[in-house]
Amino acid sequence: MERAERQRVVVVGGGTSGWMTAAALAKLLPGRCTVDLVESEAIGIIGVGEATLPHIRAFNERLGIAEAEFMAATRATFKLGIEFRDWARIGDSYIHPFGTFGRGSGEVQFHHYYMRLLHAGVVLPPIEAFSMACSLARANRFGAPSADPRQIASTFGYAYQFDAVAFAPYLRRLSEGLGVRRTEGRIVDVARDPLGGDVTAVVLEDGRRVEGDLFVDCSGFVALLIGKAMGEPFDDWSRWLPADRAVAMPCRTATAVTPYTSAIAMPSGWRWRIPLQHRTGNGYVFASDFLDQGAAADALVAAVEGTLLAEPRVLRFKAGRRARSWVNNVVAIGLASGFLEPLESTSLYLVQQAITALVELFPERHIGAADRDEFNRLVNMEYDRVRDFLILHYHATKRDDSPFWAYVRNMEIPDSLAEKMALFRRRGRVVKYREGAFLDASWVSVYLGQRVLPDGHDPRADGPEAEILAAGMRRLRGEIEAAISGMADHRDFLAGYCPMSAAA
Repeated sequence: MERAERQRVVVVGGGTSGWMTAAALAKLLPGRCTVDLVESEAIGIIGVGEATLPHIRAFNERLGIAEAEFMAATRATFKLGIEFRDWARIGDSYIHPFGTFGRGSGEVQFHHYYMRLLHAGVVLPPIEAFSMACSLARANRFGAPSADPRQIASTFGYAYQFDAVAFAPYLRRLSEGLGVRRTEGRIVDVARDPLGGDVTAVVLEDGRRVEGDLFVDCSGFVALLIGKAMGEPFDDWSRWLPADRAVAMPCRTATAVTPYTSAIAMPSGWRWRIPLQHRTGNGYVFASDFLDQGAAADALVAAVEGTLLAEPRVLRFKAGRRARSWVNNVVAIGLASGFLEPLESTSLYLVQQAITALVELFPERHIGAADRDEFNRLVNMEYDRVRDFLILHYHATKRDDSPFWAYVRNMEIPDSLAEKMALFRRRGRVVKYREGAFLDASWVSVYLGQRVLPDGHDPRADGPEAEILAAGMRRLRGEIEAAISGMADHRDFLAGYCPMSAAA
């Protein structure tokens, strides 16, 4: 279908994904499109607190968002990584860092030298002792990364932990300032072209029609356009990721405001802890085949560390994605496209990557099949690779203390993950990607944290003498400790940099 030069984009649904999409299109494609967003105040959002990946910083910067202002408005804290507690065995704890092990430079990755010494019988601390991000997180401190690549403080990044309920209104104000038009109303019908099948308009309860050329479905699990109107099938991954419920509940922050998110394994799933400036978000992600929601809520209430601020509420979901997220002139972003549980804080990353792909492949006078196919390839690749990373956490466990852990430990896994695990077990090789959320250090942290130990290492790591290598590791540890000693307590840093605003 031929389009006007200035595309009329209609975003269906608000919330975080809807307003992220609207803001990005208005900011990055100002002369290419108009943006209308349709949402209903009667429909709530799934906002229980958001833990993010470092990619969100680049997204905010592209939109011109000032970090301190954004963090104050959303009651945000800093995030250096994710702690996993009781996953491989009860009592274990490791951190997936936002940064490297060692200095992250050289042809041979740090973990190969580390494994070489372990294989030689050298007693070493856990590998996270050689990560600036992990060590800083364990010390409950924070400071801005160094811009000098010679400094060990340049080897880490960070993300945010913020109030999702506050983020969408913040983005709305930004979007409307960029010219986005918001329409209040509940959609009751979708009009489609009888010949080509494109969506031509959404019809509101009061009879109003919002017409457009390109429709972005941000309607959440309802998937109003991509699912109900276009009938695009959903690939169900619950056989690999059986958790399909969560009970969520905030509490007052009674313990440390940690610069990391915690994922604590439970008998039938895991529990999140996300510390914000004003409260701590808590939730129990569980599999309903192994636990009923009443028992899950009781377990969560018993585990939280402060005064409860609300009753537990239940969220229902299913892991998987649409076979295609762009069909005809409908693009699904966020939960309408797919869902992967929040174990590695990938929800907003997947939204962001889909938005980036849409901006780069945005249609000119007509929607090209090649552009649409490339968008679907990119989105599917992101979901598939994140899926494998999440499954690794469950499958690579030594636990057999409950039916849930016995199931995930013994389940058949995707061939793509089985091949990755075999390569790492053989000689510590991490499958490299040019695209994707998680780089080598992410995979290494989970492999070793889950006690997946390689039998060998890269032969190039045999170059230095063992004594020289061990001495270098001791010096590295000293550099990390010295760098951390000069950084502030996390809560103190927040108080000086981005105290939550009175409006928030």
